[in-house]
Amino acid sequence: MENVKNNNPNPKIKSRINAQILAEIAIFVALSTALSLIPGIGFPQGGSVTAGTMVPILWLAMRRGPKIGIFTGIIYGLVQLAIHPQVYYPTQILLDYPLAFGCIGLAGFFKNHPITGTTIAIIGRFIMHLISGAIFFGQYAPKGMNPLVYSILYNGSYMLPELIISIIIIYLLHKTNVLKIYT
Repeated sequence: MENVKNNNPNPKIKSRINAQILAEIAIFVALSTALSLIPGIGFPQGGSVTAGTMVPILWLAMRRGPKIGIFTGIIYGLVQLAIHPQVYYPTQILLDYPLAFGCIGLAGFFKNHPITGTTIAIIGRFIMHLISGAIFFGQYAPKGMNPLVYSILYNGSYMLPELIISIIIIYLLHKTNVLKIYT
């Protein structure tokens, strides 16, 4: 009797699928990066309102699931660190780049509920920036203002418009069934 340890009878297919997913990751990260280069409203200590830069990562997460989505978000965060660095403290890098952007992949848990997925993912990213802001940027709060409140207001001022923009785009993609292409 043949000992079958691999459920995939053709290892070449597994390689092709992995290569396809890697290619999709590269394409979606490149698309998000290209969107991030469109001038938006930038803020002095980081963050900006953009032309929907998170949408490609949200879309991929909803297509491929949270593991691929989180991995893609982390890669995108590292690309953002390379091209748009806003680094003031070495430990701030972890919260503001790989962890914050990795949260975008949380949308993958909500494949059938794209608006909920988009909302949860962007709230996750907001929380990472909120923690970073309270810890590392609380000194910029106006005198007498709690650093946590300052971080909520600062990060909310660009994350809320980003949430609205992303929800509108994801809604339109969902309504036109574009989100279901190649699933």
